[in-house]
Amino acid sequence: MSTTQVHRIWIKAAPEKIWDAIIDPEWNARYGYAAPQFYELEKGGRFHSTPNQGMKDYAAAHGFAMADTIADGEILEVDPPRRLVQTWRMLMDPATAAEPFSTLTYDIEDAGPGVCRLTVTHELTGAPATAALVQGTPEPGAPGGGGWAWVLSDLKSLLETGAPLAG
Repeated sequence: MSTTQVHRIWIKAAPEKIWDAIIDPEWNARYGYAAPQFYELEKGGRFHSTPNQGMKDYAAAHGFAMADTIADGEILEVDPPRRLVQTWRMLMDPATAAEPFSTLTYDIEDAGPGVCRLTVTHELTGAPATAALVQGTPEPGAPGGGGWAWVLSDLKSLLETGAPLAG
């Protein structure tokens, strides 16, 4: 499996709107896995994500504990509304939690009138379990879900239509 994954999507939205959808927990809890993500937007600032109620309910129903923090990392670079670089680690699974931090980069570029290209580059050296998770699976209901491709498709749908894919 590749140690670097690059995912691109074109979104009919302004850079500021895409930026806000990535970094604002009011927005980022509305798409993808619907787990709010929190950013301290300065070099060395903290990143973390908390489970949503559905995740907590699923864990309780299946007899396992859900961590209060399901992903964490550190801000390495921030240039609103164009670029965010951070470390990233998934804590929900023992295999991914044991791996080193990966590096996640969001680049937002103008791609024509009213359209931006969002590129997510995920450097996953030494993190095969995380790489498999974020690569996603095409089968509905498979462990790990749709990974970055699904998250970005859901983000695009939310920004362009006002509703996520499942909404």
